[in-house]
Amino acid sequence: MKEAAADLGHLLVFAFLFCVGAFMVAPVITDVTMAALCPGQDQCSLAIYLTGLQQAITGLGALVVTPVIGNLSDRYGRKALLALPATLSIVPLAIMAFNQTRPYFYAFYVAKTLTAMVSEGAMMCLSLAYVADKVPEGRRAAAFGVFSGVCTAGFVGGTIAARFLSVSSTFQVATLASVAAAVYLRAFVQETDRGASLLRDEEASRLLFPPSSSPEEASPRLPPLRKVPSLSEMATLLTSSSTFTRAAVVTFFHGLGETGLQTALLYFLKAQFHYTKNQYANLLLIIGITGSFSQLTVMPLLAPRLGEQKLLVVALTGSCVHGFLYSIAWSFWVPYLAASCVILSILVGPCIRSIVSKKVGPSEQGMVQGCITGISSTASVISPLVFTPLTAWFLSETAPFNFKGFSLACAGFATLVALTMSINMRPAEVQPDTR
Repeated sequence: MKEAAADLGHLLVFAFLFCVGAFMVAPVITDVTMAALCPGQDQCSLAIYLTGLQQAITGLGALVVTPVIGNLSDRYGRKALLALPATLSIVPLAIMAFNQTRPYFYAFYVAKTLTAMVSEGAMMCLSLAYVADKVPEGRRAAAFGVFSGVCTAGFVGGTIAARFLSVSSTFQVATLASVAAAVYLRAFVQETDRGASLLRDEEASRLLFPPSSSPEEASPRLPPLRKVPSLSEMATLLTSSSTFTRAAVVTFFHGLGETGLQTALLYFLKAQFHYTKNQYANLLLIIGITGSFSQLTVMPLLAPRLGEQKLLVVALTGSCVHGFLYSIAWSFWVPYLAASCVILSILVGPCIRSIVSKKVGPSEQGMVQGCITGISSTASVISPLVFTPLTAWFLSETAPFNFKGFSLACAGFATLVALTMSINMRPAEVQPDTR
């Protein structure tokens, strides 16, 4: 147990450094994009469309790549595959660290689009599979929450740094943080046994305490998949049980709403309230600090008592309020209030990940986490195709009516569909942790 805790500690340090580098540029990227494409303007349809196109291409690539990488990690190791996103994430940051003029912005745009297909979804997928290898089922929901909380803490650290750095220095420091993450992964993170030790512990426990044959016994796990999965095999996996099917639908509509919110929010704030880099940083700090606190304290506290399904309903309710409140923001301080809803909405991901994790054996964690990431990536492909033109239209002078937050309201309705599906999920399908 001490060895497992030490291994998880090293993974958390790596995740923190990775997220510091990845998210440090978030407060400045909108201003950099606007300055490169539409200097001196507060509204820029080209910037909105390019951002949406990047999200769609990235999501499409992640949809194909992430499940394959997750399945390969079941065979060749989590650490070996984690080195790929850790290394690729350095490239676009290094380009912008050198210069932020228009040619370099386009080079960054292309590099970011290509590398994000692998780095963004695969890092979370492989890390959660690593955690599942090390943590028994009874404590897995809390462990997923802690891991997500550390990632959010990295987001906070990067945002704080961006708040006090110049634009060029922000990209330089972000590059150094990403390099440090890759070096730390190589030097300190140990490879897992893909859950073999947990499997041995389970078998020993069954010998000492034979399982009950009562109706409440947990549903059987799925048969293992031993090769790189095809799309038909992933579809079969996701339809093999009602829990997987509902989790997939909830993931899709929640991802549709969240990506739509990300697509529209920063440009909406720029057009509606003339937000600058520092105001973006303040907003992201509220989101990051609140989310980190929630995942590190609220999730471990409530998950064993409520169970993941009930906590998922609460989290999706917060996510709906989050989107709708942004859409009707009437003053510059209202987005800060809306950001506080992250204390609930940020728990959606860990709840779903924990639910599906308990449905498969230790050697299939990479595959199932990759499938959930793939579903989320599908939403990331579709969402920009819908919300990018919608945002550009309602922020322009040709909008059919004066409601600049209309696309944000539509994102809130997409999350409302996910909430409805989570309510209809039968509680018996997901048992609360009792161990």
